[in-house]
Amino acid sequence: MGLIGEVLLLPFAPVRGSGWVIRQVLSEAERIYYDPSAVRAELARLEERLTAGEIDEEEFDRLEDELLDRLEIGLRAGYGNSDGTA
Repeated sequence: MGLIGEVLLLPFAPVRGSGWVIRQVLSEAERIYYDPSAVRAELARLEERLTAGEIDEEEFDRLEDELLDRLEIGLRAGYGNSDGTA
C-alpha cells in the first residue's frame, strides 16, 4: 500500500491494531484449549470424578468423548510435539 493509502487509513489504525490483538488472544486461547497435556489432565480429573461418584457413566462417556475430540484436533493441528506431548 502506498503512502497515500496509509495516510487515508490512518484514522482506522486503532481498529486495525485492536483486530491484531484480538487475533493474537484468540490464537493463544486455542493453543491452550487444544494443548494435549491440558486435555490429558482434564481426562484424569474426569476419571477421578467418576471414581468418586460425582458423575455417572453416561455423563462420563459424554465428557470423555468431547475431550478425546479436543485431543485429536490438538494433535492433528500440531499443538503438541510429534510424540503427542506438549
